[in-house]
Amino acid sequence: MKSDDHGWTRRRALQGLAAAGTVFPATGRASSTTLSPDQIEAGRAFLRDHVSVDVHAHPGRFFLRGVTMPSPRLQAYGAPFEIEAAAAMHDGQVSCGFFSGVADMSLLKFTPERGLHATRDFQPGEAWADYTRQIGTLKALVASGSAVDGRSVRSIAEAHERRAVAATFAIEGGDFIEDRLDRVVQAYADGVRSITIVHYHVNQIGDIQTEADVHGGLTPLGRDIVGEMNRAGIIVDVAHATLAVTRDVAAITERPLLLSHSNVTARNAPPHPRLVTPDHARIVAGTGGVIGSVPSGINQSSFEDWIESILRLVDTVGIDHVAIGTDMDANYRPVFTDYRQWPLIPAALLSRGVSAAETAKVMGGNALRLMEAQTAERGKR
Repeated sequence: MKSDDHGWTRRRALQGLAAAGTVFPATGRASSTTLSPDQIEAGRAFLRDHVSVDVHAHPGRFFLRGVTMPSPRLQAYGAPFEIEAAAAMHDGQVSCGFFSGVADMSLLKFTPERGLHATRDFQPGEAWADYTRQIGTLKALVASGSAVDGRSVRSIAEAHERRAVAATFAIEGGDFIEDRLDRVVQAYADGVRSITIVHYHVNQIGDIQTEADVHGGLTPLGRDIVGEMNRAGIIVDVAHATLAVTRDVAAITERPLLLSHSNVTARNAPPHPRLVTPDHARIVAGTGGVIGSVPSGINQSSFEDWIESILRLVDTVGIDHVAIGTDMDANYRPVFTDYRQWPLIPAALLSRGVSAAETAKVMGGNALRLMEAQTAERGKR
């Protein structure tokens, strides 16, 4: 169901079905007291029966493990605690997370005037070396038994059955690829199944939402990289990409796209470069793709606001194209901060009248379909 000129159709319908007395926090942190005990138990029961996936996360800030000279911005994150984060995911019944490394992390700085931005370019060999370090951390996490290998739909389903947490390796920023297409193949061999092609550093692939255009869209090399990702079976994630880049990628991709962590701008809300317009979201959905709703503090101040954002996405692109992308533990002023409260998400959706089948799609089914489509026979779009 999509929106029309008369308002958010699905939201209007669900308002009449919302459970009486359901209250959400205004503190910026989800709380176990915001739903009735029966509703919370319904959320837990739902997760026991359905695979759930977070399509974009940095659990425990694992990307800092082994850093010797972090940037001033990253120093504020503190020490990594990926094992504890995996334990929280287990307690919250999260079946799988896309554990996302940060390709350009060594370049980034935060200032009130510009927000998060790159302050320099890479030194020769720096991007690849940092990729190698972060992949090593992820492999060690799996080897420790704190998480299991989540490189396939089958392995994720098996993890759910075992009540384990599957780690699907992802990288935020295609900077490490440089002009070496063979690195896409190497990343796949390393277990990487999703690459956010741009982040906060304007790289060799295309322009980003938070800086002035440099390339005017996807670069010729970017086209080659997208094609190689399609061939390798790696999800092309267009989060942080401009509308022009997203449009260019959608025009050439042979696989459905992911926009892993954003939201559609609400009516009468101030615009923000990290949000997307309905048309932008529909371009991704038009490839058969998926948009992950993020619980950031951009035009959201409560958990309830985030649930509204999820429903707004459903109205805009349809139930088959919405997922959850928390950006945990590196989100901006998050309104959801604890994986142990993951059951509150399906609990809230169910309490709003979203059916169990629809909730299953948002919580994980759409993400699994997206993964399957990366290696399916071509020509099925």
